[in-house]
Amino acid sequence: MNKKTVRDLSPQGRRVLVRVDFNVPLDERQRITDDARIRAALPTITYLAERGAKLVLMSHLGRPKGQRDPRLSLAPVGRHLQELLPDYRVRMASDVIGPDVDTLVKAMEPGDIVLLENLRFYPGEKKGDLEFATALAAYGDDYVNDAFGTCHRAHASMVAVPQAIRAKGGSAVAGFLVEKEIAFLGNAVNHPVRPFFAILGGAKVSDKIGVIRNLLNKVDGLIIGGGMANTFFAAQGYEMGKSLVETDAIPLAKELLAEAEDKLHLPIDVVAATEFNADADAIIVPADQVPANRMVLDIGPESIAHFQQLLTPAKTVVWNGPLGVFEFPRFAKGTFAIAQTLAGLEDTITIIGGGDSAAAIKKAGLTDKVTHVSTGGGASLVFLEGKPLPGIDVLDDK
Repeated sequence: MNKKTVRDLSPQGRRVLVRVDFNVPLDERQRITDDARIRAALPTITYLAERGAKLVLMSHLGRPKGQRDPRLSLAPVGRHLQELLPDYRVRMASDVIGPDVDTLVKAMEPGDIVLLENLRFYPGEKKGDLEFATALAAYGDDYVNDAFGTCHRAHASMVAVPQAIRAKGGSAVAGFLVEKEIAFLGNAVNHPVRPFFAILGGAKVSDKIGVIRNLLNKVDGLIIGGGMANTFFAAQGYEMGKSLVETDAIPLAKELLAEAEDKLHLPIDVVAATEFNADADAIIVPADQVPANRMVLDIGPESIAHFQQLLTPAKTVVWNGPLGVFEFPRFAKGTFAIAQTLAGLEDTITIIGGGDSAAAIKKAGLTDKVTHVSTGGGASLVFLEGKPLPGIDVLDDK
């Protein structure tokens, strides 16, 4: 990554505005159910705090649609962050900008941490509003982006704020998490150790057209599962019963099949259920023999064995998207079998592209058995597509 990082800052006594991704899941009582994203930002936060920076952290949480929603307050995150950082003083701001925040930031000492309220309480965040960004930028002398999960969005805190910081003579650099994400994904896609395989799952082909096109030029093999495989089957003339098929995308799937030649690998057999339900009656059938009254919800045992055989010699694997409806235990066998396969590969770089794939790896208890689990599903998809990420492009070049 040819961008400056926190290592290039001299933060002693300076206010550093850090964009983090604290968009964590909360239960109905506003308790954090998974703090992985908070922990992922700790190396950058502690590095700066140890060096005497005054840290102003900003994040979004959920989708409050530009209005204050107490259910989506970052206050629980502020309390948890203090528990994780007992050696530092963490204060929770009552707002994102305004007089109360001004007072809190002015009173900061080196090593202090202030967490601003949910950025998306203000419509200016998603709109990339310059006035909102200028008000935010007033709280920092330098800017650090450690929120990989939102790097694909040109929101105010991602693009306009670093621009405003730079305009007043400050630096705009990457945090350790963003540096790590770009290093792993970038090396995997642009300088892979071969054989290089990609696994793509999820519901829709249309969501991943660009990714498929970009990866076909780079991989030695591309495995496709999940609902998106149905559209490729339909493109081959198979009857898919009640399965999810993107009819509009069938011509495109035909094109991709022709372009891919022998690089693209589809399931051989599938698990076909009577309905989209955790307890639905299910049978295993060849992929070209799905009954008219059934829908595909997982890959079958022959497909699992075939994919495992393909992946055994791989030295780099990137996986984005589940291979079945893994939320239902009965239809999670394919996804978990492939997760186990990746966890068992020796001397192989295994990268999980965030989102549902990351959730599946975690559910299988295998997070520590793969090389890297991305914190940003959408951002990693855009990166795998070969498109620029606005939140990265705006940072200072080395």
